[in-house]
Amino acid sequence: MVGTVNYIIEMLHITKEFPGVKANDDVTLQLQKGEVHALLGENGAGKSTLMSVLFGLYQPDSGEIRKNGQVVHIKNPNDANELGIGMVHQHFKLVENFTVLDNIILGFEPMKGVFINREEARKKVLELSETYKLHINPDALIEDISVGMQQRVEILKMLYRENEILIFDEPTAVLTPQEIDELMGIMRNLIKEGKSIIFITHKLNEIMKISDRCTVLRRGKLIGTVETNKTSIPELSKMMVGRDVQFTIEKKLAKPKEVVLAVEDLSVISPLSNKHVVDDVSFTVRKGEVVCIAGIEGNGQSELIYAITGMMKTAAGRVLLHGEDVTNKSIRYRNDNGISHVPEDRHKYGLILDYNLAYNLALKQYHTPRFQNYGFLKLDAIKAYAEKLIEQYDIRSGQGGVTIARSMSGGNQQKAIIAREIDKGSDLLVAVQVTRGLDVGAIEYIHSQILKERDNGKAVLMVSLELDEVLSLSDRILVMYEGKIVAELDPKLTNEEELGLYMTGGKAGTYHG
Repeated sequence: MVGTVNYIIEMLHITKEFPGVKANDDVTLQLQKGEVHALLGENGAGKSTLMSVLFGLYQPDSGEIRKNGQVVHIKNPNDANELGIGMVHQHFKLVENFTVLDNIILGFEPMKGVFINREEARKKVLELSETYKLHINPDALIEDISVGMQQRVEILKMLYRENEILIFDEPTAVLTPQEIDELMGIMRNLIKEGKSIIFITHKLNEIMKISDRCTVLRRGKLIGTVETNKTSIPELSKMMVGRDVQFTIEKKLAKPKEVVLAVEDLSVISPLSNKHVVDDVSFTVRKGEVVCIAGIEGNGQSELIYAITGMMKTAAGRVLLHGEDVTNKSIRYRNDNGISHVPEDRHKYGLILDYNLAYNLALKQYHTPRFQNYGFLKLDAIKAYAEKLIEQYDIRSGQGGVTIARSMSGGNQQKAIIAREIDKGSDLLVAVQVTRGLDVGAIEYIHSQILKERDNGKAVLMVSLELDEVLSLSDRILVMYEGKIVAELDPKLTNEEELGLYMTGGKAGTYHG
């Protein structure tokens, strides 16, 4: 007789519908005790919805949830916590002006009479951070710490509540390669301690590296569950998108022409530290080439892009667009005169989340005669434009152009921004972490769009933390370290190891701009 499998959580025949879309359609997922179970799918496949049902944020229309074989009813996140289920959301749920310690204990504060026993709370949090090697500063404000540190806070929140089932929703989407390696180590430690993990992702190499089994969703339906050591990346990608995916990028030889962007001796001072975060940087980007800035997060790339696009003041130097000095010009002037910008933080700078998709797609052009007449919006023109981009870029939204941006999946929000910026037809496309949060099918499409822009004579300036993306897409690589460009490399003549050395300061360059 075959032994029975010990399932700690079973989600059986879950269906969840929203207006215009069946997010989960008769989905079954079974989590074994002590395993990392990956949940894989395209953007908008229903992964986050399924986990939101398990965490009590949504109620299923049909189906049932069992814990250790017993049917349970999870009406809200408090019920989930009482059952030992915790969740790190794709977009962190932290109070920015609270300290790390306050965020971890929020809602579960140990009391001493009518007062919070902060000493006891601090002791427990520091013990947990030591045990799981999640080192944090309990007194730092959330708004002052890196994204990687914020994720540690979210994990400590779960551990503080003594959760045994841990849901990680796209945990690596905003992390550097070094932070991803750290997170993988943390997940292995959690499994050793007897926890069980559901890991939502679309990064196939991470699934192969960390998971025991993988359940694949496509357009809300269950495609199947496989053992990771008995499958392969091409097989998983085919299950996920329903076709073979091209992993190698074929590109023509670049034919750079005249300079579109010239950055001359640019310096930027951080308002937080009052130090130079960009220090005397010079480079050019020409029509018909992709220039990629590589570097570990926090070495000045963000501030450099903010200065180029007008979001941050420069301390010295100039930004020239087609030879015109735009250093002190407004963001709108730069947008109207040849800069398209895919920002790194899609929620803060890319979208107005409470506007619908159509308004967000017209956001950079609503003031032009194309979309307004004497101050009144041409609603039919905006609707038709949105429908064109939704179809062209496969932006999945339950109600088309009237879908509120906040309700869309992270990957589809990203596709909307990319569609808007590329379709503007600007001479310079500034793209920061352009494939962050996208699945393999969408990445393949976006990469082809960027190369199409290049081959159509546009200038492309990219910032990416994905070294394989840097090496495969770029025609020139500029490496930033501690606010300076330390090397210019030819992607055909370098590799990840050499790039890594320059990025960490282990190899000194001789770049002169």
